[in-house]
Amino acid sequence: MTRVLGRLARMDWEELRTRLGQESAKRWDRLACRLGADLVGPLSADNPPGRFFFAPAEVAPLIETLRERLPEQAREVVAAAERIAAHRFDLLGFEAVDYGRDVDWQLDAVHRRRAPLKPWYKIRFLDFREVGDHKITWELSRHQWMPTLAKAAWLTGEARFVRELVTLWYDWQRRNPYSLGINWASALEVALRSLSWLWVRHLLGAWPGRPERFDADLLRALAVSGRHIERHLSTYFSPNTHLLGEGVALFFIGVLCPELPAAGRWRERGWSVVLREAQRQVRADGMHFEQSTYYHVYALDFLLHARILAGRNGIAVPDALERTLERMLLVLADLSQAGALPRFGDDDGGRVFDPRRNRLGDMTDALATAAALYGRPDLKAAAGGLREETLWLLGRDGLERFDAVVAKAQPPASVRLDASGIYAMTDALPAPRQLFIDGGPLGAFAGGHGHADALSVQLAMDGRMWLVDPGTCAYASTDGERDAFRATAAHNTLEVDGASQAAPQGPFAWRRLPRTQTDAWVTGEALDLFIGTHDGYRPVIHRRTVIGLKGQLWAVRDVALGDGVHRLAAAWHVAPDFIAPAFVPDGVLVGGGASRLAILTAGPAGWQLDVEPSAWSPVYGRRESALVVRATVAAALPAEAFTLLVPLGAADEKPGTLGRLGPGAWCYRTGGRVHYFFFADGGPLRVDGWATDAAVAYCRLDDDAPRDVFLHGGRYLERDGVIVAGER
Repeated sequence: MTRVLGRLARMDWEELRTRLGQESAKRWDRLACRLGADLVGPLSADNPPGRFFFAPAEVAPLIETLRERLPEQAREVVAAAERIAAHRFDLLGFEAVDYGRDVDWQLDAVHRRRAPLKPWYKIRFLDFREVGDHKITWELSRHQWMPTLAKAAWLTGEARFVRELVTLWYDWQRRNPYSLGINWASALEVALRSLSWLWVRHLLGAWPGRPERFDADLLRALAVSGRHIERHLSTYFSPNTHLLGEGVALFFIGVLCPELPAAGRWRERGWSVVLREAQRQVRADGMHFEQSTYYHVYALDFLLHARILAGRNGIAVPDALERTLERMLLVLADLSQAGALPRFGDDDGGRVFDPRRNRLGDMTDALATAAALYGRPDLKAAAGGLREETLWLLGRDGLERFDAVVAKAQPPASVRLDASGIYAMTDALPAPRQLFIDGGPLGAFAGGHGHADALSVQLAMDGRMWLVDPGTCAYASTDGERDAFRATAAHNTLEVDGASQAAPQGPFAWRRLPRTQTDAWVTGEALDLFIGTHDGYRPVIHRRTVIGLKGQLWAVRDVALGDGVHRLAAAWHVAPDFIAPAFVPDGVLVGGGASRLAILTAGPAGWQLDVEPSAWSPVYGRRESALVVRATVAAALPAEAFTLLVPLGAADEKPGTLGRLGPGAWCYRTGGRVHYFFFADGGPLRVDGWATDAAVAYCRLDDDAPRDVFLHGGRYLERDGVIVAGER
């Protein structure tokens, strides 16, 4: 009771009014349904229909273009439709989930748990024991598989796909009466389902033999859904992609269904939500404020679809929205220069257009559409090719614009997203590769979709990830998977005393958040430098320094600052499809064939290097075995560790030798080349004939002659009494 009163005391009048209104609306709607009240009202035929992404007459030509330009996708559509017709659904990371002859729309068929059919606001949808994994049940009732059936009908000419679609749609209506059941418990789920119905309505607009009453019944169902969304906008419950998606759905229904009594209001209110949330949820650097790659793409999809529909209907698109979209698109392009996107934060598993495209490699789909929409050669190069989504959103005119754009990649460049604290050390030779660093906040609000991954790194080379983020696996379970996958130990950073940097509080919040700051970011032609700290283990402070030597290697120094003896562990999670790492002097080798990566580590005596079993989730719901290279020690603080990440080419190429010269000093020898790394912590450093006052100093010797020298936070580097760089 005390917590409830405290929460009420923190609400302003607008929040209190909104929440009280939503609470009363829940109960009024339930009463109205029990009394048989008409929630829709009379429809009007006076207003001209809005324009969808394509006209009904354009569907057949678009289908032919799909068959010609993307034949593999066309075959996949038909194959997926066959599974759907047999009631085997691909849901999130689960493939061909069998729902049997009669689909139970309240059932999580993976875990065989059924949500109760009671007023939606009484269902504890985050309680696995009560409903199973709510996301599986919701994914089925998003109805995003219905457009697949419609497209398959056009591709094959077989009416059975349309009959199955219509039969399942009416069955869902009968078994999910308004205000009852889990499928009304989230306004975002109602929104996504509404978008699916709008796609179905326009895909089947010119289909011969469509049931006579289907369009009218669909329209009234959209009216009920729009009313529910408007009355239960997630303004205070979950003001992130939930609210954005709800605004998009209201906008779409309002624009495309002018027959509905509230259409004009929904159009204006939905568009207002879209424009406001685009500015509120996207940081100045273009990254979505959830600090999640996946939610960034989710938000981008919502905004891009809404922007295109607005343009189709003569609605002015503000410059502010265009600039926000450009920044968001450039984030994807900049972070995929090595051919693979890093994964930060939660992976929701859903998509706005095609739910099957939910793997990390599908996250750049929007770049193809944007390349055609804005005529951007750089975005076309980053996209890598045409997407089916582009064809449906922009039509054959959009395809012509896409073909007319000559792809031209921007020169590889390191990336700095200041507001988000995300950095990428980008290396152009011998091929693009990127080391990603998370130096930003855990996430928006209570960090609901962020992970305890401060100062973690990921590595992309050769068009794929080598050092990986673990993914999400599940939001709801009874075996601790949710917390395990977002814990510090599951990420490539330093763990202290077996604890996470943040303590979880339920599936979407944390009791305390680490304060992370970037202390330095320097980028140049030959070298990049990052220094960051966080206090997630307070009073122990973790400082991480990363040096990227372009075309050569990356050096990572971890320092735990504090007092007393503590257990430290530095983890390096390896992509799961590599062969088992092989031990070499100073570390391990991962990969195989033409490319390998040496993970070499050196610290004071006592550090132990092991390869341990781990877990990785490529998509929501799927868990796969993986391996982690982990260095551990029990040491008195302050303590340090030093790791090199060295790409290797030919199978016979061996890593060099890593040695510690003393506190804050290391050297790496390979052939006639020696790399020296020095860190003067709080005062001048003297070791093995070298002296410096720099916080970070680097020198490369080729055949004992200094070549590359770098100083940060100091004035000089000296060798055997001779100044190598700077001045004393």
